[in-house]
Amino acid sequence: MLKKLTERVYYKPHFQKTDRPVIGVITGDDFSLVVDAGNSPAHASEFLESIRTESVSPLKFLAVTHWHWDHIFGIHTMDLVTLSHLDTKQRIDYLSTLQWDDDSLDLRVQTGEEIEFCRDMIKLEMPERNHLQFKSPELSFSDKMEVDLGNLTCVIEHVGGVHAQDSSIIYIPQEKVMFLGDCLAPDFYSGDWSYDRNELQLLLKKISKYEVDYYVTSHNEPETYQELWNYLNMLKGIGNIVGADVSILTVKDRYKKVENKIPNEEEITLMEYFINGNIKRGIKN
Repeated sequence: MLKKLTERVYYKPHFQKTDRPVIGVITGDDFSLVVDAGNSPAHASEFLESIRTESVSPLKFLAVTHWHWDHIFGIHTMDLVTLSHLDTKQRIDYLSTLQWDDDSLDLRVQTGEEIEFCRDMIKLEMPERNHLQFKSPELSFSDKMEVDLGNLTCVIEHVGGVHAQDSSIIYIPQEKVMFLGDCLAPDFYSGDWSYDRNELQLLLKKISKYEVDYYVTSHNEPETYQELWNYLNMLKGIGNIVGADVSILTVKDRYKKVENKIPNEEEITLMEYFINGNIKRGIKN
């Protein structure tokens, strides 16, 4: 079922068991735009079925936040005019050339092209993948584009980030809502989960320029401005404390001095993410 976030914005909540992300719908006077396509034809079909009971304008556009499988496997089923960043389109076109049977997935995990978590979730969500079809985005952009839905505007902007360099956000100024996709998530495709402190700060600068009441991330419930930025300021602060260090003991000691408390489990995990990012950049103590 869909949940109503504001007068013009709805969303289908995430489903953790098979890594189904949020699917959003933004409805103007003339048309509606869908945010992300779901992680399978079945996921997309369930969304399309649930939208029929809502008073929304006809679906016309689909905006894809980034190329990862759980956001694009339902594009063909959605059958809408699809919008994406240029890099997202290129990645989707590449994925369409691959085989998706179990043996092919297992082989890509062995070669490092795919990760075990995504392989396992794909198998769980779609035990049979013979029906999987791809559809290339019809419209793509390099920096930013706007879509008029009829007295309602969607701003789609490329923001990047370590999780997926092609990540884009969708902002609805009249509703003060921003769909973030997974742009705030760490990098988990290249070895240990990690953050790059400089890239994170650049990303936060890009999204902070917008006036937002509600943020929608793909694998959580929507959050208010205050809720999300309480977390992001904590995350940014930990990144600053880690700095260019690669020693968790040194960072923990520095944290105790700066914050005058012992870091909890979540904070230690985030420290390790930034340390991993430093190691990936070749920093050594």
